Order: sequence, then structure tokens, then C-alpha cells
Amino acid sequence: MKIVVIGGTGLIGSKVVANLGKAGHEAVAASPNTGVNTLTGEGLAEVLTGAQVVIDLSNSPSFERNAVMEFFETSNRNLLAAEEVAGVGHHVALSVVGTERMPDNDYFRAKIAQEQLIEKSSVPFSILHATQFFEFVRRIADEATNGTTVRIAPVRFQPMAGDDVALAVGRVAVGAPLNGRVEIGGPEQFQMDEFFRDALAAWGDPREVVADPQALYYGSVPGERTLVPGDGATLGTIRYRDWLDQNATGK
Repeated sequence: MKIVVIGGTGLIGSKVVANLGKAGHEAVAASPNTGVNTLTGEGLAEVLTGAQVVIDLSNSPSFERNAVMEFFETSNRNLLAAEEVAGVGHHVALSVVGTERMPDNDYFRAKIAQEQLIEKSSVPFSILHATQFFEFVRRIADEATNGTTVRIAPVRFQPMAGDDVALAVGRVAVGAPLNGRVEIGGPEQFQMDEFFRDALAAWGDPREVVADPQALYYGSVPGERTLVPGDGATLGTIRYRDWLDQNATGK
């Protein structure tokens, strides 16, 4: 089947396109680099012609409150309207575990707005809520750094490998629409400050990790279970230590 992957040249998108192609599907990577822009609508009608499934893995280039909301609302209105015209039968979107549990977080609030637009559309849909990616762990530590100290909330944390995310997205995409949500996460759960303390040690990073109950996670204080999936989540198989051994750039 023809499956259009919005954001198909990015970290997860490129993996999804490769996996679907190996499985025999016509997987089309769509992004501004390929002439498809969901913010302006450029190229949408053309790329969606004949598509049975659309996977939206696009992300806002800015996490600033107004910019991130504008991105997800505008791009999703354009994309869903084009899908309705093209007769797409399944819209798959990747979101974040905990969006509904951090309403004061600007990024999470924008993702909720995206999900609401998907639910209101006439296109059958599936939404995957994923935990944080191993590939972004270093960025999370940098965001939490003040001088030589990394302040991390002592809450639960269950990150996953991008390869596991891509596999889960692909499986959902070729199945029947859920018209609902599913959660995916890593195979191991940690206390977040302990995870980062061990991770920095593995990187040979001299920064000190301090457990701080008021530490911000991208602008908001997470609760004990904000960032972990609930019972029944689909779990990946790749453990962080094994991933780190195979990805020197993660150090």
C-alpha cells in the first residue's frame, strides 16, 4: 500500500520509511526537503494522491508557546483537510506519553490540540503516545544543566530507542485504525535522576546530577508518573546500555 510519512526524512521518519519499504509497501518520505510543507499546504494534494495511510511524524522547529501551538494547529488542519479530499483511510500520529498530565507545559498543550483536531476529523486514526527517545537523552541533560550541575526531578522515567519507536509506528500504520490511543515505552523503568547520573558517568561527563523535586522538564515540573506509560503499554526490547554500546554518538 502507499503510505505517506510526513517528517519522513527525520530521525524516526527515515527509520519508518526504511522499515515499510523492506516490508514491500510504497513508503513516501514527505517533508519540506521533498517539496511537501504542511504549514503552507504546498505539495500535499500531489503526495497524498493514491495514499491509503498517512503517518505524521512532523515536529515544531520551535517550542515557544505561540510558535509550537501555531505549528501543530495549522499543519494538522492542512494535513487532515487534504487527507479527507484524497480519501486517506488511516491517519497515524506520534505524540508523547503524559501530554494530559502536564497541562502547564507549552509543548504538551500543543500536542493535545493536535490530538483534538485528529479526533474531530472524519479520517480514521491511531495515536501513539511514546516515551522519551534514547537519542534525545543528552539534550534533556543539557536542558537541565546550570553551570556544572544537572538538576533532575526524582520521578519515574522509561525512555526507548528510536528503532523501537519506528517499529511500533509501522505496525500500527499497517493495521486497522484504532480510533484511539496506544502507549509505547522502553523495556526498563528508572528513577530519572539515577538514570541521568549513570548516563553521565557512562559518557565520561563530569557534570553533577542533583535530585531536585522542583526541577523543570522543558518548563514544567513532572509528577511521579507523568513521563511513564500505564499498564498495557507496548514495550520495546532495546535497553539503554545496549543502545549506548552501539551508538558512540550517544556518549
